[in-house]
Amino acid sequence: MGFRLLTTLVLVVHFGYLAYVVLGGFIAWRWPRTIWLHLLAAAWGLVVIVYPLLCPLTVLEDWSRQRAGEAALTRGFIDRYIEGVLYPERYTRLLQVLAACAVLVSWVGFLIIQRRRSARATDPERQQAPRWPRSRSG
Repeated sequence: MGFRLLTTLVLVVHFGYLAYVVLGGFIAWRWPRTIWLHLLAAAWGLVVIVYPLLCPLTVLEDWSRQRAGEAALTRGFIDRYIEGVLYPERYTRLLQVLAACAVLVSWVGFLIIQRRRSARATDPERQQAPRWPRSRSG
């Protein structure tokens, strides 16, 4: 039971990681310090796509499956759980491009937001201005 639970936990973390690779840049809009973590996650995601490397989470899943008495994995996480399950395999390249576009849009948005914050922090008039317009009645 323990290794099956570990396998399930690894799967949840893996799905979360993939979601973070695609959406983490948008999270950095709110929490700017997380951009560094997202840069690392996205870089690793790109490396795994470009080079035939095994993801450590896939290795851990395979190990825990075997300890739970299940067969060893014959394919990677995306090949097993996403391609052909969430979308047809023929759309893989398109979805990789769309994911890359989402990452790039999030990074461009992050840079724009950071520049605005920086300008606001260095402009004394902007620092004194209220955040919301005042009502005319009061």
